[in-house]
Amino acid sequence: MTKKRFDFRKKLFIKNRLVILNENTFEEIFSFRLTLMNVFVTFTLGGIFLILVTTFIIAFTPLREFIPGYSSTELKRNATKLAIKSDSLETALKKNEAYLQGVQKVLRGELEYAKFNKDSILAEVDEPSEVNMKASEEEIKLREDVAKTEKESGENKTKKKKSDKK
Repeated sequence: MTKKRFDFRKKLFIKNRLVILNENTFEEIFSFRLTLMNVFVTFTLGGIFLILVTTFIIAFTPLREFIPGYSSTELKRNATKLAIKSDSLETALKKNEAYLQGVQKVLRGELEYAKFNKDSILAEVDEPSEVNMKASEEEIKLREDVAKTEKESGENKTKKKKSDKK
């Protein structure tokens, strides 16, 4: 087995000549002195170079838009602009609704005109609404049940440990 390995290594470094001849005149056009190792290294480096060039061309040019799954940069830009516009329109709609509700209150007589001010109504819309953070009765009961269950399971574990030690 060692002889086969040695023979293979020897074959890798045996020098060969590659000659290109003119078929009509048998004139030598081109010749190379090569070893199998040189050919192997050249093709390996060439393959790696080709893969790198292809990757860079696809990654940094508009060609990537033809690959399924990639969206165009223009499409992304437009989606961002539309998201910003929709947010601002939503805010404007809330302000208009609050203003119209104030006007309706004045027309129904629920609010005096002197107290009706557009700036105060719009300021109410801009302020975040208060969120009730107090726990409901159901949540309190659930918390008590969970605490009781945890306490019971903890007691059972300690009983098991004591019985295992005996």
